[in-house]
Amino acid sequence: MYKFPLAVLAAALALPVLAAPRVTLDQAMADPDWIGTPVEAAWWGWDSRTVYFKQKRIGSPVRDTWSVTGGAPRVVADKDLAGIDSDDVVYNREHTRAIVLRNGDLFERDLKTGALTQIARSATALSAPQYSADGKAVQYRSGNDWYSWSRAERLSVPVALPRALKDPAAAPDDDALRDLQLRLIATLKRQKDERDARRQRSEEERKADPTRAPAPVYLGDKINIDATALSPDGKYLLVVTAPKGSDKGRIGKMPRYVTESGYEEFDDQRTRVGRNMPAAHALKLVDLATGAVRDLAFDPLPGIATDPLAQMRAERKLPALKGNRAVRIDDDGEDIAFSRDGSHAAVIVRAIDNKDRWIATVDLRDAKLVPAHRLSDAAWVNSRFGEFGWLPDNATLWFLSEESGYSHLYTRGADGQQRALTQGKWEASRVTWSADGARAWVLCNRAAPGTYEVCEVDAKTANVKEVTTLEGVERFRLSPDERRLLVNYSAAYLPSQLATVPSHGGSAVKLTDTRSADFKARQWIAPEIVAVPSSHGADPVYGKFYRPAKLEAGKVYPIVMFVHGAGYLQNADKRYPNYFREQMFHNLLADQGYLVLDLDYRASAGYGRNWRTAIYRQMGHPELDDYIDGVNWLVKNHQGDAKNVGIYGGSYGGFMTFMALMRAPDVFKSGAALRPVTDWTTYNHEYTANILNTPDLDPEAYKVSSPIEFAPNLKGHLLIAHGMVDDNVFYQDSVRMAQRLIELKKDNWELASYPLERHSFVQPESWYDEYRRIYQLFERTLKQ
Repeated sequence: MYKFPLAVLAAALALPVLAAPRVTLDQAMADPDWIGTPVEAAWWGWDSRTVYFKQKRIGSPVRDTWSVTGGAPRVVADKDLAGIDSDDVVYNREHTRAIVLRNGDLFERDLKTGALTQIARSATALSAPQYSADGKAVQYRSGNDWYSWSRAERLSVPVALPRALKDPAAAPDDDALRDLQLRLIATLKRQKDERDARRQRSEEERKADPTRAPAPVYLGDKINIDATALSPDGKYLLVVTAPKGSDKGRIGKMPRYVTESGYEEFDDQRTRVGRNMPAAHALKLVDLATGAVRDLAFDPLPGIATDPLAQMRAERKLPALKGNRAVRIDDDGEDIAFSRDGSHAAVIVRAIDNKDRWIATVDLRDAKLVPAHRLSDAAWVNSRFGEFGWLPDNATLWFLSEESGYSHLYTRGADGQQRALTQGKWEASRVTWSADGARAWVLCNRAAPGTYEVCEVDAKTANVKEVTTLEGVERFRLSPDERRLLVNYSAAYLPSQLATVPSHGGSAVKLTDTRSADFKARQWIAPEIVAVPSSHGADPVYGKFYRPAKLEAGKVYPIVMFVHGAGYLQNADKRYPNYFREQMFHNLLADQGYLVLDLDYRASAGYGRNWRTAIYRQMGHPELDDYIDGVNWLVKNHQGDAKNVGIYGGSYGGFMTFMALMRAPDVFKSGAALRPVTDWTTYNHEYTANILNTPDLDPEAYKVSSPIEFAPNLKGHLLIAHGMVDDNVFYQDSVRMAQRLIELKKDNWELASYPLERHSFVQPESWYDEYRRIYQLFERTLKQ
């Protein structure tokens, strides 16, 4: 086997000093604190003038809170922390008061005077704060219980106490032996009657005494409570339940070999796809005045009794589904929304097969669901765009939907008429409404798929306009007075920073630049955003292109293709990349004469529904076509060497590296598969079942999508690298592939194992070791 000279490697990794210092491999893989820690959570103070943000200390895991009001940012002293707001704020209807949830405790801020009043201090984190319908009280959740704090009385009282228990006052189940005992033994009968009388009197006293807490609401002992939502008028409680004992799937055991104890230790891990289906949810409506509990049937939801996978089930000779499909409602309660006055409620219901998403309103009087919107997809519905709620008129529902092929903002009025407020080949997300509901602000990429701004949407005219020109907006917050936006933005070599922008558009005032002097002094290669033509009828494939400063005439250059992880992720945009280390590595490769192309292949985020679902039942196939198109584009337009092509990536990128080397072995000469999925039957249910259904139902989809099935085709040079305590993609995936390659007597492959690393590496030494191996692999195989 060819051995790369260590002296040459050392020189390459060090790189010569130019007019401005270039990055070395050791520096690129060092603790990222050397870059300067980015701005993390950021929020407005109550006065709409002060901005607060969190930032990690250099060389420490500790975060400080900073503030800025026109001048330079300063650290908020510990003694002042009790007086500031937080990034979790809810405003009242008039925008004169705000609920502040900070460190799990609850406060109210008077926005006229600035006075801050603590509502509750609890050892259990509180959640879901909201104003009561009349604005005189603050309601909040502790676990699944709801409480209300009266501003006038300065008193917190329980409002709804749901219990997954059998009602102790309910008649016992029929039992002939019990009946016999009570008939024959007078003492037992007398004791029972006395107990019942005491319980009945206690309940009568409770109902008659307004100072007493309400009785618990007993829902039965055969369910678990997964979420609750209280109507602001305090009349109703919606409860999401699941049957007990539904989590019986076999879990895995992950060994840890390098431990403080010196002994092997084992962690329980998740179940595999299809081994333990998500528990079906039920929805209950509780009338808090009477204690009556009624089930909300899902029967009215259109198509709920139609199985979209019926033909596949029949072909596999599996039992047909009977009745309605199983559904889920998010456990955190975010899929339930009451109007401010409590008169209307809406819920998002998702089929467990994820082919349908319904929005239904709740007829609170008759306890039934009324369909309002249905989103169906032959592949899978995108849960990322699930924002919804009620406008201030308490009658108009707003929501995001991908029904046009792209995520857009819609409203549905009391008359049932649906209206699109945004449209086009771009995506709207992160919706923020003005207090009067007259306009909304959304994150948008209208100019180009990878250029993100904040757009203002007029609810009356549906006029849309960009109000920022930062190109790399990540998220934003509207100031309490609605005059300005606080924007987190970034760029290729600029980690997340803060700026303020007038809410109707104007010049940005940049508040921070947390980069170190060392990082700013480096000479970086600006990635070129390119559009690679598709030879398969798809839209252009956008990517980031890194190349030497000057290409010599007549010379061809080795190619390295990078594959981002997650599948549904966007990397070819103008924001600071998740893969900032890889970006620095691409600088190093370009300096050493490589052409590097990083593509947003089909399945990536930011390009609409068709791009996302192109991989349905065929993971690794459209994406590979895109990468081969990328190789051919480099060969045709940028002097790429078709005979020397490498590829690498982590997680989904590792999976795609396998697919490239094993499905196109004559195109890709070498590759590094990092923390890779090798067999989709071993991955989790929530991600995998969307794309490939389940192994029992769709085994062919798993077969054509799993690299281990294509292992006999491997011809090139392969590096596999995996953390041994990876609790996302199990280390077992790489071990199974290794055994397969051993049995196939394959040459030119290696497995690098990292005993203390999980899915995302943390230690600089591990990062360096991994990327040293990748660099050596490409130098050894692509420069012959």
